[in-house]
Amino acid sequence: MKDAAQEQVFDGKRFVQDLSSAPGVYRMLGEDDAVLYVGKANSLKKRVASYFRSELPSLRTTVMVRQIARMEVIVTRTE
Repeated sequence: MKDAAQEQVFDGKRFVQDLSSAPGVYRMLGEDDAVLYVGKANSLKKRVASYFRSELPSLRTTVMVRQIARMEVIVTRTE
């Protein structure tokens, strides 16, 4: 079991700063690299940023976002 010092919190707002506005696919991964969610977007930056605003649309989304350990993105030519 990890203690608080070993556990790192994913900084979604910081992650979004370096994202492209291009279309693509994103994967949200949990601590054990389990896939939490796979999505697509016309603008990766706008879509991924929507998960890290102060109010999320549902409890389900809030719980999922709290479990994110890392994210992967793939830029594509179209959504």
